[in-house]
Amino acid sequence: MKYVIVLGDGMADEPIESLGGKTPLEYAATPELDALSKKAEIGMVHTIPEGMKPGSDTANLAVLGYDPKKYYSGRSPLEALSIGVPMQNTDIAIRCNIVTISEENVPFEEQTIIDHSADEISTEDCAVLLDAVRKELENDIYQFYVGTSYRHCLIWKGGKVVELTPPHDVLTQTIGQHLPENDILREMMKKSFAILANHPINIERKKNGLHPANCCWFWGAGTKPMLSSFEEKTGKKGIMVSAVDLLKGIAVGAGMGVAEVEGANGGLHTNYEGKTQAALDALLRGGYDFAYIHLEAPDEMGHQGSVERKIQAIEYLDARVVGPLRKALDEEGVSYRMLVLPDHPTPVRVRTHTADSVPYLLYDSTNELDRTWNYNEKEGAAGGNCFPEGYRLIDYLFSR
Repeated sequence: MKYVIVLGDGMADEPIESLGGKTPLEYAATPELDALSKKAEIGMVHTIPEGMKPGSDTANLAVLGYDPKKYYSGRSPLEALSIGVPMQNTDIAIRCNIVTISEENVPFEEQTIIDHSADEISTEDCAVLLDAVRKELENDIYQFYVGTSYRHCLIWKGGKVVELTPPHDVLTQTIGQHLPENDILREMMKKSFAILANHPINIERKKNGLHPANCCWFWGAGTKPMLSSFEEKTGKKGIMVSAVDLLKGIAVGAGMGVAEVEGANGGLHTNYEGKTQAALDALLRGGYDFAYIHLEAPDEMGHQGSVERKIQAIEYLDARVVGPLRKALDEEGVSYRMLVLPDHPTPVRVRTHTADSVPYLLYDSTNELDRTWNYNEKEGAAGGNCFPEGYRLIDYLFSR
């Protein structure tokens, strides 16, 4: 038996008036998921424990079977594992987004945050910008590391965990009240704006109608994570297929394999086919029992507040991942169980994460059901199956 999770990050949503009261998942053309759901179990799973903030960090830990209340030590430390940051037990890792804030003729604190991803800036351009910041701000205590696209890392040697606000939670808002209370971190963010606002890369981006990547934004602070081995915990050899450092970091911490896919960038136009093929190669020829295919695009489109692009991201997941994956596994004649779900909702209305339960679909090639439902939030809730503790769902996946 082979096992696959297809994770559409932030794919769940709310009913939208312009879609006739349907969610993007309900509205999207998803013939592969519709066909699969007729032979599968659907239900709801709650991935965010009570009292914890909804995020891809806590939610994906839960989907992989790690109770976030036990294993979560912060978001950035998980990403630091992925990019090979040599963390000490006394270090604090902090996510460093390169964001877009307004460039009005007002004090820094009165600027507005425009875009948490600077139009999904490339890693290559962002590395140059981060190097400019590093030359001015880095020292023995604060050290910067390049990640992927707009997502980077600041290590605070001998620091402490401080409360920091995710930039995607405060889009279109004035930044002053959301800046760090820590004087040094706040001043570093302010200085980064002075360094980056007129950088040649940003001057060129503005000429081309792109958002400038003009400010470091710190959030997601935490300590070095201590995850138990995924294989020892589940008895399954697993591989992560993702473009996002957070997911790769979770996999590294859990001792899972990590697939590197050329052209996988976490955006709407990522290499879907390459990710699907990487999972198939691992399962069919690489000796892996389990593949976790993570797709970031629905979440990014939710943060952008774009209904149309979120629908497109879901349709790409259906046509370019779920369909080819199922066809290839069927043609190989292997027995498999496939679980499809989001980690959390990212409703386009609020442009950030919420803690609501999400729908799951579980298909077993050796035990096809006969149902009439489709896979979406409404019918998932009506399906009658529910996992209030999301970290237990993977045990159910592996129960056959």
